Amino acid sequence: MTEPPAKKKCLGIGCEKDADLQCPTCLKLGINDSYFCSQDCFKKNWGEHKAMHKTAQGKTQNGILHSIITPKVVSKPDPATGLYNPFPAFSFTGPLRPVYPLSERRTVPKSIPYPDYAESGIPKSERFINRNKFDLLDAKGQDAMRKACRLGREVLDIVAAEIRPGVTTDYLDEICHNACIERKSYPSPLNYNFFPKSFCTSVNEVICHGIPDQRALVDGDIINLDVSLYHEGYHADLNETYYVGDKAKADPDSVRVVETARECLDEAAKLIKPGALIREFGNAIEKHAKSRNCSVIRTYCGHGVNTLFHCPPNVPHYAKNKAVGECKPGMTFTIEPMIALGKYRDVTWPDNWTSTTVDGKRTAQFEHTYLVTETGVEVLTARTPTSPGGPVPMPTVENGTNGT
Repeated sequence: MTEPPAKKKCLGIGCEKDADLQCPTCLKLGINDSYFCSQDCFKKNWGEHKAMHKTAQGKTQNGILHSIITPKVVSKPDPATGLYNPFPAFSFTGPLRPVYPLSERRTVPKSIPYPDYAESGIPKSERFINRNKFDLLDAKGQDAMRKACRLGREVLDIVAAEIRPGVTTDYLDEICHNACIERKSYPSPLNYNFFPKSFCTSVNEVICHGIPDQRALVDGDIINLDVSLYHEGYHADLNETYYVGDKAKADPDSVRVVETARECLDEAAKLIKPGALIREFGNAIEKHAKSRNCSVIRTYCGHGVNTLFHCPPNVPHYAKNKAVGECKPGMTFTIEPMIALGKYRDVTWPDNWTSTTVDGKRTAQFEHTYLVTETGVEVLTARTPTSPGGPVPMPTVENGTNGT
């Protein structure tokens, strides 16, 4: 799972500065992604910015009131199937819809070690850490991370092998959950800040944190599987985006966004070594994304991971970020760029988890957990020769030229 960065980008026109000053009117209206770098920048952009308030209040033709207030209306279950959309009044940005009811929360045997949030839902240990202190693992800790990440890779590969048109994301969640249990591991997302499932399934326009439900995959979908597990006191974290059926592999836009995301992670990983600055990863990622006419999601970032699911450092994926710190031997962290075909801004569904692109266009993500070594980097969650998925060539259009 991803973690939001400590800073947001300023909404000022042409301003690329980090921002932590939030508009008070936006706070009252429930608009969460509204930040400015300074009072001066806020005042300069007031004329344009106040239009957002009217839109949020439903005073414009494109009012987004339902996008910021959880609808209380729940559609009735289909008499034939019992399935329903729990948020029928919500203004979805794309064609995807949630399909409820969610299955019952899956259980984990007490014999398997639990993280501190497993029962309470609150990761208390993450709330009292020094955000400027980066953990450096000793040899024992590094070996524990290697083991956890190897198991995480096994689980992801098992679930990915089940991807095909007709299976539900809830079925994939069951596969993931059982695979974790078989490896005497706790699925890290389960009840983390009250997340209801054992991993995240993000389809098409979903950026991240998609909740597995009763929707069946269809030929032409793309899906990100985000697996995290807790084994003997250490967390592993990795994800990949996969093509569902042959239609997705034949769609130039789907292939462009998936392969660009894959390549962006590779470009960033090339920089990892002792002394490398955390902020440089975003420069490499955004440069490559822009070369493919794609954008980089800014709301979520990579993070440190070890005995804690999320800890320092924060690893933004966009250029010119102000992330602090440098790589040192013994550090373990994720890089997990989310790349979109359209705009980089995001909208969260009323389930308070599912994050989608603001324009409903497709998005893809890839993630590895890395260990900084004395000489470079070790990819703890690396693919194996038998891992499902992998790069797909850009399909050709009818005139024989590459799709764009």
